[in-house]
Amino acid sequence: MRRISIDPITRLEGHGKIEIFLDEGGDVVNTYFQVPELRGFEQFCVGRLAEEMPVITNRICGVCPEAHHIASVKALDELFGVVPPDAAKKIRELIYMAFFIADHTTHFYALGGPDFIVGPDAPPSERNILGVINKVGPDAAKEVIKCRARNHHVLEMVGGRGIHMPAGVPGGWSKSINERERKEIEVIAKENIDFALFSLKAFDDIVLKNPAYLDLVTSDVYVHSTYYMGLVDSRNRVNFYDGMVRIVDPEGKEFVKYHPRDYVSHIAERVEEWSYLKYPYIKAVGWKGFVDGKDSGIYAASPLSRLNVSDSMPTPGAQEHFEKMYETLGSKKVNGRYQPIHHRLVTHWARLIELLYAAEHMLELATGPEITSPKVRVIPEKIVGKGIGCVEAPRGTLTHHYESDGRGVLTMVNMIVGTTNNYAPMTLSIKRAAEKLITKGKIIEQGLLNKIEMAFRLYDPCLSCSTHSLPGQMPLVVNIRNSDGKVVRTFSR
Repeated sequence: MRRISIDPITRLEGHGKIEIFLDEGGDVVNTYFQVPELRGFEQFCVGRLAEEMPVITNRICGVCPEAHHIASVKALDELFGVVPPDAAKKIRELIYMAFFIADHTTHFYALGGPDFIVGPDAPPSERNILGVINKVGPDAAKEVIKCRARNHHVLEMVGGRGIHMPAGVPGGWSKSINERERKEIEVIAKENIDFALFSLKAFDDIVLKNPAYLDLVTSDVYVHSTYYMGLVDSRNRVNFYDGMVRIVDPEGKEFVKYHPRDYVSHIAERVEEWSYLKYPYIKAVGWKGFVDGKDSGIYAASPLSRLNVSDSMPTPGAQEHFEKMYETLGSKKVNGRYQPIHHRLVTHWARLIELLYAAEHMLELATGPEITSPKVRVIPEKIVGKGIGCVEAPRGTLTHHYESDGRGVLTMVNMIVGTTNNYAPMTLSIKRAAEKLITKGKIIEQGLLNKIEMAFRLYDPCLSCSTHSLPGQMPLVVNIRNSDGKVVRTFSR
């Protein structure tokens, strides 16, 4: 049996590798998406004071600390039995929009973008941010840098620090926004809208008008029929900060909608012996292995998933592009809503529509009447002992679950990180891409291996903040099997 290793995989947050096993005829027998790092936050946070969690968990990752910070303070609101003032909720949501804009921009231009802008078959030395700059020109590159800079300025101004912000507290926010700051944020939000529209046009020009790229996006290499998950508001529209968790089946029919605090009734988690990853699945459907379809409990939670579960977008520009995406790809409306798109590379398009939504909503919040209210916190006066906070991280639905004793000392911590939701779909996507691209007699070259990497990269995985399930052990065991399935070698550490 022959083995192909892609190690390390590139343009993602964290570390991982892909192992591909071929039979004697050169066809793919199996693939393994392995993540050989352990973070352990769920264990070493036990015994800490609950109020420390927003500044501990935002150290999980340097890419999405804001998502952990906001999910954590929402969990503490429940744990301490306190409802933040409306102004505090709006400040949290406003800063979250700035974070989403910076994060989605990073992925599109620096991580996922090189596959399309430079080309999937381009030499590895060119498939990077420098290759993108060479293609789009220095003026466009300056706009990308300016976008990230102005939104990180908002994070620092409102959150107290440009990274690992400390401003979120149980019961609200530690700092109000004054009129001078509000006006500055309003200008930034308008610039963000222009930038989002520029990015959507770039996607249209570079990808949608290129027949080869469009064929790749809609090919059967990157397609899976799974359930989808995302937060929705009271009108079943996309919401990053609050709402109900909605899951739709592969045909687009609502399967369940539940409050985030009820997640354990609907989502189960399992581990595989060959990775530190956790694999959540829909409890009512059950785990049927790494297979897709209506009978498999595997679900995806990504930008495309959020659009697939939603009836519409909350802002006008995003709604226009939402309709264009589904109409362009031939999705039909059933009972007033579009059927899901299963072509996973479309996630890049969905990400840009979310970028526009975040920019438009940021402007709505910055011009709202309550955003400069000085009433930004209610001091907690009791300990309920259990709190569950949920937001949409850029990579998927993020849940923090804390339980404490009567002193507020944590006795249990569980987190389902955005990327965690997508481990099973990523495993499916990698195997399918390998099976479709590597066949008998085909020469395995760099461009082909990069197309296999594109199968996980579209999910924008953040492995550094989502591997934390197994306490204090290194249970990585790798079995190499022959074409009959017999184990011929086992190694572990």
